[in-house]
Amino acid sequence: MTAIVDFLNTVLWGYVLVYGLLAVGLYFTWRTGFLQFRHFAEFFRVITKSRETSDDGISPFQALTVSLASRVGTGNLAGVAVAIYLGGPGAIFWMWMVALVGMATAYAESTLAQLYKVRNADEQYRGGPAFYMAKGIGSNAMGYVFSICLIVSFGLIFSAVQANSISVAMEEAFAIPKLITGLVIAALAGVVIFGGIRTIARVAERIIPAMAGIYIVVALIIVFINIAEVPAMLALIVKSAFGFEAAAGGFTGGFMAALLNGVKRGLFSNEAGMGSAPNIAAVAVPQPHHPSSQGLVQGLGVFIDTLVICTATALMILLSGVVDYSEGAATGMALTQIALEEHIGALGPIFISIAILFFAFTSIIGNYSYAENAMEFLGLGTRVPLLILKCLAIAMVVWGSMQAVTTVFNFADASMALMATVNLVAILILSKTVAKLTKDYFAQRRAGKEPIFQIKEYPELGDTVDATIWNRDVEAELKGGSSS
Repeated sequence: MTAIVDFLNTVLWGYVLVYGLLAVGLYFTWRTGFLQFRHFAEFFRVITKSRETSDDGISPFQALTVSLASRVGTGNLAGVAVAIYLGGPGAIFWMWMVALVGMATAYAESTLAQLYKVRNADEQYRGGPAFYMAKGIGSNAMGYVFSICLIVSFGLIFSAVQANSISVAMEEAFAIPKLITGLVIAALAGVVIFGGIRTIARVAERIIPAMAGIYIVVALIIVFINIAEVPAMLALIVKSAFGFEAAAGGFTGGFMAALLNGVKRGLFSNEAGMGSAPNIAAVAVPQPHHPSSQGLVQGLGVFIDTLVICTATALMILLSGVVDYSEGAATGMALTQIALEEHIGALGPIFISIAILFFAFTSIIGNYSYAENAMEFLGLGTRVPLLILKCLAIAMVVWGSMQAVTTVFNFADASMALMATVNLVAILILSKTVAKLTKDYFAQRRAGKEPIFQIKEYPELGDTVDATIWNRDVEAELKGGSSS
């Protein structure tokens, strides 16, 4: 089994996803008219007045914070440090590039998730890649494979990985036994998870903006203190990205090391194209009432995750001057903690431990919300199956806090890679629909209108889309009237 998992990871992560996700990101950047550059302000406009909730689903702002809860975790703190250690400062440049094209991919997959969402037995919105695979493409098989992989990786194993990060950080900073940390985190996660997706959204809405804001403020203070060195550091990042300048400290990996490690860590952090964030994007009530608006919200999530939070971590590490590229030197979370200690003394490791506590905890509850959507697609969204899933997720938190989860994490990597590959194929097949929705949205904007999705303009969709969700007056729509 280990050999099979390692082979899948080598093929999928080493070839298919690294180049496939970049290629798909570039394709959707072109297919959507370079929207992340031409309409950058719109990514922010759709979120400024989006805190209203309804009985059907959560607000777009809550959907953004839940997706950030999943995205912002160990990848933003430990992952950035690993990228720098293995790929040099230039890896950060490629993280930026993969995020910029990833904004278009995230937009595409979440727009489709909104379009093909459904109502469950409790009249709550549910959706995601499995639903647009089944309804948009007509392939239940793709949906089943995707859902199972999502539940295994995000719903269960990644909870163990995040819990392990928290327990290690708490033990190193405060000498708290790992088991105690695991039990406390499991109890807190249980309170939130058993409250359902709405509770998860409310918790994420409060924790993520506060913690991310504090983290960014600390980074800005450090940057301001070292402001004289920042221009040279940014120049080093760009030059190292193309192998024009070797990094201080002995890094000699060159262009390919910077490219591959930057792309890998960038994709792991922002999850664009993975098919994870669309599961919560589908639960939102879009404002404006058009599928593209929620796609824009999730594109913004990629920007915040990588261009803002990962960059903050990278600058704190590089400005510290503590990076050692020799074999066996500190990397991952340890390197980030050492860098902060260099900047702010003994408070540095403590601050990072608290940051990873909140970031990883919200990842646990955010990832669970994705799994619940997948259970809905499999026809297991009823009380007993969901209760079993919740208990398993909480058990994985306790187990993961005490174990070295390397082998299990490799299995999760393979599972996530498979689901991402299936998702990329799906959104490429449905790219024509994404392009039409994008053109429609911005045409209405240019006309000075609030964009509204009118299903009568999309006869090719047939009955694959729930008209009652998208039309405020279904009878008027069927008679050729306006849905507005």
